[in-house]
Amino acid sequence: MSTPGTSLAAGSQAAAAGASSAAGSQVQAADDVRELLLSTTADASDPSTPLSAPDLRLLIDRLRLRSDRLHASALSFAASNRGALANALLRAASAADSSASFKSSLDSALGPLASSPDLSDLRALADRLLAARRELAERQEHLAAASTIASLAARLRETRAAASPLDRAAAVAELKTLLIDPDRSGSGQDDPVVFGLLRSDWEQLVDELQVGLGKNVEECVEFAPEGGKVVVRATPRGHSGGSHGVELPVALQALETIDALGYGMAKIADKMMKHILVPAISNIQVSVIEEGGPEHSVSVLSVVPSEEIKDNKDGSNLYSRIIDVIKFVCKFICMENSKWVQYFAKLTWPRISDLVITHFLSKAVPNEASKLIEFQDVVRSTAEFENKLRSMMFLLPDRKDGKLTQFVDDVEVHFAVRKRSEILVKARNILVQYDYDSPLESGDQGDSVVDLLFQPEKCFTSKSALLVMKLVHGALKDASLSSARVAKEFCFAARDVLLLYKAIVPVQLEKQFDSLSQVAAIVHNDFYHLSQEILGLAFQYRADFPSDLQKQVVFVDLAPIFSQMADAVLRRQIQLAVDTISEAIDGAEGFQNTHQPQHYESAKFSIEQVVFILEKIRIMWESILPRSTYRKKETLQLQGLIHLALENLSSLFLSLVENDDDSTNFLDHDTWIQLDGILPSLKKFRKLAELLDMSLKSITACWESGDLARCGFTSSEVQNFIKAIFADSPLRKECLGWIVRTPA
Repeated sequence: MSTPGTSLAAGSQAAAAGASSAAGSQVQAADDVRELLLSTTADASDPSTPLSAPDLRLLIDRLRLRSDRLHASALSFAASNRGALANALLRAASAADSSASFKSSLDSALGPLASSPDLSDLRALADRLLAARRELAERQEHLAAASTIASLAARLRETRAAASPLDRAAAVAELKTLLIDPDRSGSGQDDPVVFGLLRSDWEQLVDELQVGLGKNVEECVEFAPEGGKVVVRATPRGHSGGSHGVELPVALQALETIDALGYGMAKIADKMMKHILVPAISNIQVSVIEEGGPEHSVSVLSVVPSEEIKDNKDGSNLYSRIIDVIKFVCKFICMENSKWVQYFAKLTWPRISDLVITHFLSKAVPNEASKLIEFQDVVRSTAEFENKLRSMMFLLPDRKDGKLTQFVDDVEVHFAVRKRSEILVKARNILVQYDYDSPLESGDQGDSVVDLLFQPEKCFTSKSALLVMKLVHGALKDASLSSARVAKEFCFAARDVLLLYKAIVPVQLEKQFDSLSQVAAIVHNDFYHLSQEILGLAFQYRADFPSDLQKQVVFVDLAPIFSQMADAVLRRQIQLAVDTISEAIDGAEGFQNTHQPQHYESAKFSIEQVVFILEKIRIMWESILPRSTYRKKETLQLQGLIHLALENLSSLFLSLVENDDDSTNFLDHDTWIQLDGILPSLKKFRKLAELLDMSLKSITACWESGDLARCGFTSSEVQNFIKAIFADSPLRKECLGWIVRTPA
């Protein structure tokens, strides 16, 4: 709509256009008359020449003819542009009216100002105008609110009076969006009181509808008081208050519309669990029977005892019973509606899965690794059961609710972890409780003598080492019969047992290692035996491991550790023996002045002590250490003893040779040559120290070269030395033959 200002502007423009048009028409008319005059007068060049009567009549006729033509042209133009001309006239009239109205409003507004020269009244007038406008807006809002309240109250009355539950439910859901603000949880403190009353009325209506529909559902689904039976009817058999109930799907649909499907399903789910699913799961000898009533208006599901049915080991019969119950619910209660089925599942599946775990899966967990393969049948049937429930839309396809599958998968791992823990506990008890103080008095020496895996000899080991290795072999045998995940845990258990021995035994027997003891020799044998057994584990079991573990699980890295531990124990004992012998020899005070009785007795006592110590070591170690280790240890001790004796006798030897330099106090090469001439047996004694560190072939070559004979050794002495030091072998026989055939 145009304002008065715009209307006045449009009118002014139209008037100007009209005046311009009129002026143009007058000029055109003057030009046309002039042309007519020129064409009618004889002397048109003289304007002062008067017109004759005939000329005037001719001019009048021509003017009339021209007027008729203009009139006809105007009529034709008006006829062809009638609509446009009419619109223009209407706009002109409207502009005129608007101008008049604007002039009247302006006069009314400026009236007070004309009577009062003080312009401050204008501000007061503006404030009154603004206040009036605010009051008007508030009244309009109140009017709108009153209208809305009246409309909502009318709709509530219509909803309550609706005959169809579906119509009432749809109306209730629609009113919810108008009465409940989701951001403020349904009510606002700033709302008018009447809105709170309407909201309370709506909530009461929802409760009435919810309770009525829930009771309708319960009357459609009845459970036998004695349990084990459910009857589903298409319509309720009776309804309280004399009113007529609705069909089960209608009631459920209405409950879903008002977001109360869980309320309607809750009691059905509880009773279905109590009367049907619990007996079907907890009792083995039962069967589920479905019966259809006349015209399929009534459907019955019963759980009845059956002595002929026995649950199989994989649980397929149990799962079949549960599926039959759920199929019945999906078909006759949920009407194949996936949303209703999932509501029912949400209310029942956690309890169903707990019952299955309690009454079946937990009892099916094997106690031995060899039976884990049989448990795979349970894993397979459980996975098939849950997949069947997913195909029925009872479980979601994302597998997040696969509680049973997760349990059976974890059972395998939990079993392995539990067995691993049990193995470690057994190993720890063996190591802590074993008595190392008297291992040879336990009466089981025969059982403790074992063959070394990579050496053609035997050694004595402690019972604890044998029991630990038995646990290792048992774990690896179980790993060979298990799946990849379980086998991995068993292999880790075997490694942990070996590492447990390495961690406990050296610390537990630290005091025994501080002195020459038989316990130390046994521990050496244990580490030595275990290192060789570890090397053989890969050859014994790797081919039987699951393919995924054949390259992942290794034990060979532990073998050098145990071998080094054995060598460390042996070196420590040898050092203790050398220190003990050195202490005994030191008591002879360098074997000086042995011509004196006191010094002679001291030297004799030292020698007797050395012999006693060596004999003690022989008694302790000869029956314990492997033959090759014992001989190697014995020769090292003898060699060290010879070097120690020569070192302690150095002052005596120096006193026997002529030395120009009195400051020389050590035995050099020239001194030893002189001593060999003075004491012929000394050269043989020194050569014996060298022989104790030579190989069998080197000794044989030394005999063939005549070096041993020059030192005073006979053929029989060399043969006896070789037999005492080296174990029987084809090489030893060959070398002895060469010595016999080679003359001295």
